[in-house]
Amino acid sequence: MIKIKVSDEKILARKTDMFVFMLEENFAFGALLQEVAKVAFPQLKQLFEYEKFTGKLMSTVVVPCVIGKKIAHCIFVGLGKSNDKKPLNVENYRRALGCVVKLAASLKAETITLDLPSAQMFDVSVEFLAKQTAIIVDMAAYQFTTFWTDKERKGTQLAEVVVGGDAKDAKAMTRGIIEGQCIGNAVNKTRHWIDMPPSSMTPDHMADRAQKIAKEHKDLKLTVFSEKEINKMGMGGLGGVSRGSDLDCKLVILEYKTKTKNAPTVAFVGKGITFDSGGLSIKPADSMENMKDDMSGAAAVIATMEALAILKPDINVIGLAPISENLPSGKALKPGDVVTFYNGKTAEIKNTDAEGRLVLADALSYAVKHYKLDAIMDLATLTGACAYFLGPYFTGMLSRHDDFVARVQQAADLSGDRVWRLPLHEDYKAAIVTPMADLSNTGSSRIKSGTITAAWFLSNFVDDVPWVHLDIAGTAYDVPDISYYRTGATGAGVRLMIELAMNWKK
Repeated sequence: MIKIKVSDEKILARKTDMFVFMLEENFAFGALLQEVAKVAFPQLKQLFEYEKFTGKLMSTVVVPCVIGKKIAHCIFVGLGKSNDKKPLNVENYRRALGCVVKLAASLKAETITLDLPSAQMFDVSVEFLAKQTAIIVDMAAYQFTTFWTDKERKGTQLAEVVVGGDAKDAKAMTRGIIEGQCIGNAVNKTRHWIDMPPSSMTPDHMADRAQKIAKEHKDLKLTVFSEKEINKMGMGGLGGVSRGSDLDCKLVILEYKTKTKNAPTVAFVGKGITFDSGGLSIKPADSMENMKDDMSGAAAVIATMEALAILKPDINVIGLAPISENLPSGKALKPGDVVTFYNGKTAEIKNTDAEGRLVLADALSYAVKHYKLDAIMDLATLTGACAYFLGPYFTGMLSRHDDFVARVQQAADLSGDRVWRLPLHEDYKAAIVTPMADLSNTGSSRIKSGTITAAWFLSNFVDDVPWVHLDIAGTAYDVPDISYYRTGATGAGVRLMIELAMNWKK
């Protein structure tokens, strides 16, 4: 893990490989920049003019220099500007910081120092901005190198980041950094699990990781149901999807209980298909290449539960991960089959590639039956339709519970895990009607809108509990042009779930 520490020394007095200066668009060449010019590069103002550097978002100027007999780089990066006299968006800071971390890699810098920008500029607290700093430093530095054998390819690894600020803010900054590193670690753990080859991250592997987490954190209670137990309980969705695989499915449940009396209880449910071939309704070969990411929801939930065991929110949280492989074989579910779920409802299987809703249905049913829940949220790489609908930058959010939606929206806005609400209107309900069973596992070709019809299917398994469905099909993997992501998994949903839990009672 990268070491991140707080300092109240003047920035140019610190020993580092890279000095970073964050500048708002149309900045003034004030006292600090004049001092940098005096100490490191006398023609700095002229260089800015030559480079036409005005502080536009993520624009950079790199200046090699000698400070205190040490060769270093001064990096000037733009934060962009606010609109209509509103504060700067914190996302601007995240993007700029992600750009800095990637520059550090290209310049072979092991240490970075920067001053925390003014929190007032973003209308947030110092502690919150410090938290975002730690999260993004860890996220931007993440790279999946497990199977690289060439050491030179891995390059120089960032080891330390020093964040400067006023001495009076040191405690708040330290609190923020500690919490931020916990969150960043959870995001990166999620990403690592998703990036692993599917044969190295099977249902057994995922259950083993949950077991290891529960052993390390006494505040977590672990339950793992085997395939035999799943079938005995009548979970025809989860057990049915697993039929085509030689590997057994699992239902992993992690429970965190706060010491606060009469606290609300919230459940998170994550889809865990460790590889999705489509089953007998098999996908084209090129559509299978990244189907190891179909367990992104389950990975996010398990890693989030570990973070919450450390951060200790004042609510009870239940994390459920139905985990399976969806493969074709002589035992696999067939189009035309009918399955019975844990809550007794039935569904006709028209397409075995619509399997995510089947495993979620059983997990949702189990959660609402066995826990007194104030709210339940599921997240899943559920529909390709959502990726086409919203692209890779917003997670689809569907619900008929406006109060819970408002909470999730606030957590999304704070965390940077952005969501966009889609209509869960009664008109779409007809899409999942079939004469063969209670429900059809695919929507009507006349009504289309697969993301919304899939959510209508799931709504049959939450009873009256306030519920939100998040479709992360577009945001979980290979998100382009965001500086703190690289190729591969993003850890979508982790920051949002942690923010939601930590701020539930505020």
